[in-house]
Amino acid sequence: MPTLPPDAIILFAHGSRDPLWRAPIEAVAQCINQQSSQQYPQALARCAYLELCEPDLPTVASEVIAARAEFTRVNGLNSTIKVRIVPMFLGMGKHAREDLPELVVALRAAHPNVHFEVVAAIGEDARVTALLADMAVSSSH
Repeated sequence: MPTLPPDAIILFAHGSRDPLWRAPIEAVAQCINQQSSQQYPQALARCAYLELCEPDLPTVASEVIAARAEFTRVNGLNSTIKVRIVPMFLGMGKHAREDLPELVVALRAAHPNVHFEVVAAIGEDARVTALLADMAVSSSH
């Protein structure tokens, strides 16, 4: 039996004072939203940042939980809200190993009826490694 996608995906990144830095991560969220809008219209992808820019993880989590709760109410659904947090880091450095788990503990305390799933840093996925290797040797990027 296939598992249902999360109700919300939060792409969690470091952050930067440079607004152009955010563009690639926000493009990933936009792509997720476009892909999921037809199949799972309630799904929502948003970006959150650790520091140097807004919005932060607690703010985004509260917003997506409120949006999902409203969707559930309007559509007469009764289900646990599932939020997947995707660390947009190449590796499991300090932010993914220490800072993010502390933030998730606080999120779980603030939202005890929400299931938060934290996946490995995006760069730990073999598909990303293969894509980066391909891009490094390709002349078409």
